[in-house]
Amino acid sequence: MLRTRVISAIVLVLILGTGLYVGGLLWWVLLLFISLVGYREYCTAIFSGEDPGDMGTVTDKKVRNPAVPEVMGYILAILYYVFIMVKPYGVYMLYAMTGSVILFMCIFVLLYPRYNSAVIMQFYFGLLYIPFMISFLYMLRIRDKGLIEVVFVVISSWICDTFAYFTGRLLGRHKLAPVLSPKKSVEGAVGGAVFSGIFGGLLAFIIHDSIPIYALVTFIGAIISQFGDLFASGIKRDKGIKDYGHLIPGHGGILDRFDSVIITAPVIYILCNTLL
Repeated sequence: MLRTRVISAIVLVLILGTGLYVGGLLWWVLLLFISLVGYREYCTAIFSGEDPGDMGTVTDKKVRNPAVPEVMGYILAILYYVFIMVKPYGVYMLYAMTGSVILFMCIFVLLYPRYNSAVIMQFYFGLLYIPFMISFLYMLRIRDKGLIEVVFVVISSWICDTFAYFTGRLLGRHKLAPVLSPKKSVEGAVGGAVFSGIFGGLLAFIIHDSIPIYALVTFIGAIISQFGDLFASGIKRDKGIKDYGHLIPGHGGILDRFDSVIITAPVIYILCNTLL
C-alpha cells in the first residue's frame, strides 16, 4: 500500500510539475481535466445511492447516469475555462458566475418538478466549489510571478498536510475536529501552518524576495487549507464513503488529493494580488 502511494505521488508530482513549469495550454488542460473529474466525484458523492430527480429513490451506487443539471455543470465548466483563457480578468469571471446562476435557474424552471431547488443548488455549488476554485491555479500561473505563487499553494496545502501529520503524531493532545476527523489535532494544525510559513520564508530567501510576506502568505494559506481538508471529509462522512474515487492509486480520487488545494488557491490569489 505504501509503495503504491509513493509511486502514485511521484507520478502525480511529475505530471503536475511539468504542467506547472510549461504553463500555458498544458497547464490549462490539466486543470480542466482535474476540474471535470473532481466535479464528477462531487456529484457522485452528493447523490450517492439517490436519483437527483427523485430524492429518496435508491439506485445502483456503482452506476449513476449524469443528471441534466450535472451535464450542464460540465458544459459550463468547459465554457468557463475557455472564457478565462481568452479573458483572464476578474470582472469576466464574475460575468461567468452570474451567467451560470441564470442557466441553472432556467433548468429548474423548465424541468420543474423533476429537480427540486435544493438539488439545483447542490449542483451549482459543486460548480463553484471545484472548477471555479481550481481555476485560480491558472489565474495565478499567468501572473508575473505565477510559477512561484502556485508553489505557495503547494506549500500551504501539501507541505502543511505533511507537517501537520508528523507534528500531530509527535505532540498532538487536543482534537481539532473530533467528529469530522478524530486523528487531527490542534497541535498538528498549528505545526503545519508554522512549517508552511517557514518554507515560504525559505523560498523567499532562495529567490531573494520578501521573507516576511512569503512567510505570511503561506502561513495564512496553510490555516485555510486545513478547513478545505475538513470540509471535504465532512461530505464523505455525511455520505458514508471512504474515498471520492480511485483515479490516484493509494490516494483515492481527485478530491481526496486536492481537497485542501481547492480552497487554498483562491486565498493565495487574493493574498498575492493584495500583498505582492
